[in-house]
Amino acid sequence: MSDDELANILEQINPKDFTWSFWFTLPLYPYSKRRTLRQEIIKDTIWTFDQMQGIFYVIVPIRMTVVKLDEGGLFVYAPVAPTPECIRLVNELVAEHGDVKYIILPTISGLEHKVFVGPFARCFPHAQVFVAPNQWSFPLNLPLSWLGLPPKRTYILPADSSQTPFADQFDYAILDTIDLGSGKFAEVAFLHKRSHTLLVTDSIISVPENPPAIIQLDPYALLFHAKDQAADIVVDNQANRRKGWHRITLFALYFRPSALEVPSWGGVLRDAFTAPEKSYKAYFGLFPFKWRHDWQRSFDALQGNGRLFVAPILQTLILNRAPRETINWANKVASWDFRWIIPCHFDAPIKAEPQQFRQAFSFLEKQPAVSPGLPEEDFKLLREIDAGLYKSGIVPQAQEKV
Repeated sequence: MSDDELANILEQINPKDFTWSFWFTLPLYPYSKRRTLRQEIIKDTIWTFDQMQGIFYVIVPIRMTVVKLDEGGLFVYAPVAPTPECIRLVNELVAEHGDVKYIILPTISGLEHKVFVGPFARCFPHAQVFVAPNQWSFPLNLPLSWLGLPPKRTYILPADSSQTPFADQFDYAILDTIDLGSGKFAEVAFLHKRSHTLLVTDSIISVPENPPAIIQLDPYALLFHAKDQAADIVVDNQANRRKGWHRITLFALYFRPSALEVPSWGGVLRDAFTAPEKSYKAYFGLFPFKWRHDWQRSFDALQGNGRLFVAPILQTLILNRAPRETINWANKVASWDFRWIIPCHFDAPIKAEPQQFRQAFSFLEKQPAVSPGLPEEDFKLLREIDAGLYKSGIVPQAQEKV
């Protein structure tokens, strides 16, 4: 998307259109203000709706996908915040292609997806809601109706995908519930047969070289992370936006990559006094980051020219608890005929073949055909977190590779 197109979008938006009043249920940046960008992926067939969210300006896209049904009507995968702007954009499709018929919650653990399903469903009172099996909540395991899902039209996705009213157009594969001790993880991948498009939630991603359009609508976070020190005044240009995006990606996927050094708090506080911006928005001048001169190498290795991979957090803390189940699920998905993948985060759509999807899970195999290629040194903090959680009895021990 060009700068002129982004400027045009900004001019047409009423700030009230992207207000999300229930932001406190999941208090993530940008809190009560969430913009939505709609993109047509396949003409008159598939659209994505991107919003953004994060912590401490570490922001990434969160995405809903809408598919036109053959008989008319719409299929919604992983709803986002139903702001007035978002619902208006959906209703534009409704006016042309028919009402929302099905709403899918494809995960059981991702609060950033679950929290929007009930409010979104209330905007479309005739839609049936289908959710991944074995839903749970913390600290109390509450009924789905108590979580805001409409009780009279909410259904559990059956193990057999042929038993759903959309079986002629979609197949799906459920990654069996992975026990994480204090919680669970599961995901449901959907195949839209006619367009040869795979819809996934968190399991697979591809990182774009440039910041996504939704992130560039408000570049403050990009420029904040483009700083090298608290005293920097960063010029708003594409080079600095790209620099900030690369660092945000490393934060989001590794927490603390090897290229990042954490300075002493004494030094951070001293630097804050000389920072040119000391507002609340700028965290009062606090900038507790120090990047090594070769930090770009970590991003380049992670991004890998846009290749498919499993997020390091999932590799280290979740999927390694059930390698056999995950490989079986990946094999089933890879048996489908798809040419495009639309994840709920980072880049989309991704042009990819089934073998590329399957290859991304080779980190779970003792002798993978191809190495995933992510630098082991960048996993250091995640390995320490994993060991600490296991030692504390919070999560079960990781299983051996298959």
